[in-house]
Amino acid sequence: MSHDSTAAPEAAARKLSGRRRKEIVAVLLFSGGPIFESSIPLSVFGIDRQDAGVPRYRLLVCAGEEGPLRTTGGLELTAPNGLEAISRAGTVVVPAWRSITSPPPEEALDALRRAHEEGARIVGLCTGAFVLAAAGLLDGRPATTHWMYAPTLAKRYPSVHVDPRELFVDDGDVLTSAGTAAGIDLCLHIVRTDHGNEAAGALARRLVVPPRRSGGQERYLDRSLPEEIGADPLAEVVAWALEHLHEQFDVETLAARAYMSRRTFDRRFRSLTGSAPLQWLITQRVLQAQRLLETSDYSVDEVAGRCGFRSPVALRGHFRRQLGSSPAAYRAAYRARRPQGDKPVDHHDGPHGVPGPSPMSPEHAPVPLQARRTAAASALAPASMSTEGAKPELYATGRLPGQRSAP
Repeated sequence: MSHDSTAAPEAAARKLSGRRRKEIVAVLLFSGGPIFESSIPLSVFGIDRQDAGVPRYRLLVCAGEEGPLRTTGGLELTAPNGLEAISRAGTVVVPAWRSITSPPPEEALDALRRAHEEGARIVGLCTGAFVLAAAGLLDGRPATTHWMYAPTLAKRYPSVHVDPRELFVDDGDVLTSAGTAAGIDLCLHIVRTDHGNEAAGALARRLVVPPRRSGGQERYLDRSLPEEIGADPLAEVVAWALEHLHEQFDVETLAARAYMSRRTFDRRFRSLTGSAPLQWLITQRVLQAQRLLETSDYSVDEVAGRCGFRSPVALRGHFRRQLGSSPAAYRAAYRARRPQGDKPVDHHDGPHGVPGPSPMSPEHAPVPLQARRTAAASALAPASMSTEGAKPELYATGRLPGQRSAP
């Protein structure tokens, strides 16, 4: 269903109706849309590269509302087609939406619904996913968007299964991608689906981009989130969790600290972050392990214990699933890239055996409680899981029936 190493499911064949043709791609543009994101499908599907072995698509650029359309830098665009031209397309792409807080035009939503009903493939790049969600095309489906907007998408459209870890999600006749570069990934994936690896590889060479990228959005994650999440009382529970990652506790422990049932806690946590609390907790432990592997000389076994994993085997399994390598290989690669003379930090053990900075370092003075709560709120980020070896069970609870111990 997703990016790279996980194959998209075989969707049932959907017959195009009326005048629609598989080779016709319609790109739906709106005023206020960023020009870079808008130009990606125009470049991929609108330029004749048959000399390089890339099959040609027929591109229709359509205005989703009355023009002229204003874009980045105050430029004005005039689309040669209106919404009526979408009726001929086998694929309809929404490259971006101008604001995640404003509703798209109802006429455009109707056109997208009609296109989908008539068998067209619908694609949302980055914030274009919000347009697809507003049209009801993502209900009950897995989808992704830029990691920064994933919590908002999950909260506003609770029937959408938002996965902020993926670079793109292919659910057969509806596809979504993360941020700008992931839009290129998804467009290449569409070419690969339509015409095979050779055609997609030829196009990637012309665009000077990788034909396939490994991993997900985790390497790009910031720790900041919308203020509406940062102000939530759940942030205090997260603050406690981040301060006690060295201990073996589970989601039931967090739910109890929030005075909620496990089911209520899971629902509340997912509504805020777009991810399950267990996946978030595992991700935070892996992130802590990354930091220790980068900045200390602790053995992998010691790192596992200091990050709350029940065993080194558990650390290695989660680390490989998220980052695509073993802890030892990650440390070796990191140190190979590090400038000479940049040595690991000399950690001193703090409370409970948790590594702490040198007490003489002024930048590591005690942090006020409110600052820790703010940092915790920022840590309520979507779970940053890699797609290496990912399977549909990523949406499951992640533990065996009756298992209650820490990950």
